[in-house]
Amino acid sequence: MPEDPIILLSYVNLKLRDFYSSLEAMCEDLDVSKAVIEEKLNGIGYRYNAEKNQFD
Repeated sequence: MPEDPIILLSYVNLKLRDFYSSLEAMCEDLDVSKAVIEEKLNGIGYRYNAEKNQFD
């Protein structure tokens, strides 16, 4: 997982768009903390939108 929040945003949205139906599915498959991802991306003004399955 990228440490830089901007790169993380791009990485996560790409994974969600191309490989996973939800943030939960991605986190489970990659064994990463949903809370940590949300905290980092919330810190730069992005929130997970389940309807769009992306951070925006």
